[in-house]
Amino acid sequence: MISVDDYLWFVDEALEGMVDILTGLGEELVNRAPDLPGANSPYAVLTHCLGVMDYWAGYVVAGRVISRDRGSEFRAAGAVADLVERTQEARRRLQVDLAGLDASAPPRGTPGRRDSALPIGRTQGGALLHVYAELAQHRGQLEISRDLLRAGG
Repeated sequence: MISVDDYLWFVDEALEGMVDILTGLGEELVNRAPDLPGANSPYAVLTHCLGVMDYWAGYVVAGRVISRDRGSEFRAAGAVADLVERTQEARRRLQVDLAGLDASAPPRGTPGRRDSALPIGRTQGGALLHVYAELAQHRGQLEISRDLLRAGG
């Protein structure tokens, strides 16, 4: 596994890219979903990413008690500045959650039954790779959403 500092560099790159997209879209477009079946607004997508970080790094890796309503993440709406602030706080919390990381050790929190047999649920490092994969995937989704929303779609 890479160092925590190197891992956080990759996380920062993904988060900063998503924040830049939301900031660039502004208040008018950030809460609008592209005109595609099942699409989510950029605000909701980043909110979901913060939930992913909290659950997988906070609970699964660090064993921190959390409260997550995954369904509400996809209905979230609000002001860009508020979400940027929440993103910054989530990033600071992630650094604290990783202070005691043992990448090859089992998770401190118990992932769901379906995930516990997968690499994402067997080790702390696997859970962190899952966090990064989700951030990278959703950053790409936001890039496409931004383009569609700016084009009026």
